[in-house]
Amino acid sequence: MLRQSEPARYSPNSSKQMLPPPELAQVSHRVPTSLPTYRDPVDNLDGRGAVEGWSRLHGEDVSGSRLAVGWIRFVHLLARRLPGANPDVLSACGVVAAASAVGAAVLGGRWVLVAALLVVVSGVLDGLDGAVALRTGRARPLGAVVDAVADRLGDVCLVALLVLLDGPGWLGAAVGAAVFLHEYARARAQGVGMTGAGAVTVAERPTRVVVAAVACLSAGTWPAGAPWLGWEWGTTCLVLWAVLAAVGGVQLVAAIRRVLTPGR
Repeated sequence: MLRQSEPARYSPNSSKQMLPPPELAQVSHRVPTSLPTYRDPVDNLDGRGAVEGWSRLHGEDVSGSRLAVGWIRFVHLLARRLPGANPDVLSACGVVAAASAVGAAVLGGRWVLVAALLVVVSGVLDGLDGAVALRTGRARPLGAVVDAVADRLGDVCLVALLVLLDGPGWLGAAVGAAVFLHEYARARAQGVGMTGAGAVTVAERPTRVVVAAVACLSAGTWPAGAPWLGWEWGTTCLVLWAVLAAVGGVQLVAAIRRVLTPGR
């Protein structure tokens, strides 16, 4: 029992509101605190404004990454043409596209090329939902949960896709576990004081989409397998994904440790 004069301490397993431990009080100076209001529409999200808006919303500055900047500007350009779209519906459509890609891969033959197109569509929808939400002032905590769940369902579809392209099932299971561990570690760190993604690693969602799309495109145009390696495209891309997941995991752990360790 706590004495009446003692403040309640932090407990990660308690549903009661408690004070954070003193070591986490030093975290706030390392993470952004000026996040945009959830329900305020933003009209000037073009060019640099789009990147700044994304960075504020996610608590992570990506202005130094040309790839991230190009992607953010692209989805915001598309979002301008969908002012009335519902972000949650776009998230759901992304999952449907990824699941449809799995169905196309089951058919085999040239349908694998259709699967590649559907994977790309799912990736675009994944970025488009957040862009529409930010531009229209519909960004909200529940929407972030919907987006995260849709992303994980999409990841399951991408792994299943590579297994269908003759990738080993055990490797697919290992890659899937690595993805969920990556996202769980980030979410847990955010739950105890880390604001933002911590680090934009090489194993983020866009990378996974690209790997799966390349696997489908390659399997549809070069069904004999990867030259020089002699592996099926599913195996080749699962191995690539596993390597990226390992590197990305190290990057994320280092970022979490840097942010949540007092005095660093």
